Amino acid sequence: FLNDDFSKLPQELQNIINDPEKRKKLVMYINPPYAEVASKAEYGKVGVNKSSIHTKYKEILGTAGRELFTQFLLRIYCELNSSTIAEFSTLKILQGAAFTSYKKVFRPQLKKMFLAPAYTFDNVKGKFPIGFKIWSTSSISDFRNITADVYDESGFKITEKEVFSVDKSQYINKWISIYKSTSSNSIGYLDGINGNDFQHNNIVYILNSKNQLPNPRGIWINSSNAIAIFVYYAVRHCIEANWLNDRDQFLFPNDAWLQDSMFQCDCLCFSLFDNKIQSKYGTNHWIPFTEEEINARGKFESHFMTDFIKGKIQPEQQDGLFGTEQKKVEPMVFSPEAQAVFDAGRELWRYYHKQPRWNVNASLYDIREHFQGRNEKGKMNNKSDDAVYMELITNLRSSLKVLADKIAPKVYEYGFLKK
Repeated sequence: FLNDDFSKLPQELQNIINDPEKRKKLVMYINPPYAEVASKAEYGKVGVNKSSIHTKYKEILGTAGRELFTQFLLRIYCELNSSTIAEFSTLKILQGAAFTSYKKVFRPQLKKMFLAPAYTFDNVKGKFPIGFKIWSTSSISDFRNITADVYDESGFKITEKEVFSVDKSQYINKWISIYKSTSSNSIGYLDGINGNDFQHNNIVYILNSKNQLPNPRGIWINSSNAIAIFVYYAVRHCIEANWLNDRDQFLFPNDAWLQDSMFQCDCLCFSLFDNKIQSKYGTNHWIPFTEEEINARGKFESHFMTDFIKGKIQPEQQDGLFGTEQKKVEPMVFSPEAQAVFDAGRELWRYYHKQPRWNVNASLYDIREHFQGRNEKGKMNNKSDDAVYMELITNLRSSLKVLADKIAPKVYEYGFLKK
C-alpha cells in the first residue's frame, strides 16, 4: 500500500476508487503497524519508514513521517478522498507535537473514537491508550477535541475521556523556559524539559549539576526561579501515570497559581523530599532542616534551603514570577499536609545522624543509599534490613502521597492539565 500504485488492485476495486460517488461508500479499515524509525538498531527499526509514499509526501509528513501509520492515513486522505477511515492508532496524531505540520494537511473530520489499553493488542507491552477512530475524509475539519468512550482490558466501558489538540505554544515546557537562568549561584539543576506528557515524567528530575548528564535538557535552579521550578516539578510528579493519562500533555498554566502561596509552599515541600540531589556531586543546598532540629554532629556547608524558607534570601529578580512590583520576601507558611511531610522527614534525618557512619551534608538520596545499599549491578535496593529506617521512610512516603493528593486538584484548576 505504501509502495505500489492502485493499478495493481482488482478491477472491481479500481472501479470503486476511481468513481467519486462509489468511493463515498468505501471504508478503509486499518490496524496499521506500530513501527517508528530509529537512528540506531538497538533503539528500533532503522529505515522502517522508507517508502514511495514517504518520498512523495515527505514535505507534508515532516517528523510525523517517522511513524508508518501516518503514511497510510495520508495516502488515503490525499488519494482516496471521500472514503471513510476506521483505524487503530496511538493518540500522537491528535496530541503529539511532531504532528503539528502534518495536521495542517490531514484534516478529515473525526466522527467518533473509543480508547483501550495498548497492552490488549498482540505484541504490545506498553501501558498507553490506543484509539479506534472513525474519520470522514469527505469533510474538512481541524481537530480540537472529542469525548471518547474508554474500555478496560475486559471490554467494559469504564469512563469517558476528553482528548484535546494542543498547540506547541501551550506546552508546559514553553512556560518553564521563561524562567531559564545561568549557572551563577545555582543550587541545582532541573532536567527533562524536552517532553510534555506523562510518559516523559521519568526523565524529569532534580540533581546537582548538568555535568552529571550526557545530554542535559534543563534549567539551572537558583533563588530567582526556585518557586517556579518547585511548582513545575511537583505538577509533573504529584499525579501517578497510568495507561489512560500516559499521553496527556502538561500545559502552560493560567496566572492564578502566582497568587496561591500555599500551593507554592506545598510544591516546594514536595520537591524537597523527592529529588536526586547527592552531596558527592557538590554542595548540598537542599537540607530542609537546621543542625539543631536533627541533632546533627557537625555544621552544614549550606543553609540555603532553611534560609529560603524563612524568607532570609532575597531573589535576584522577581519579574515574571511575582510580577514587576518588587515584594518583600516573607517566611513561608505550610499547610498541615506539608508540615506532616517535614515532621516525617525530620525523624528520618535524626535517625540517620545517630548512625556510626554519617555524612553531615547528606541528602535524602544519600540517606536512602546509606540504609538500602546497592545490588551487584549498582542499582539501589528497594528495602533495608533496618526496621526503624523502613518505618521512617514508609511514614515519609505516606505523608508525601497525602501532600501529592492535595496538590493534584490545583494542577487542573491552574490549567497545568485539562480534565
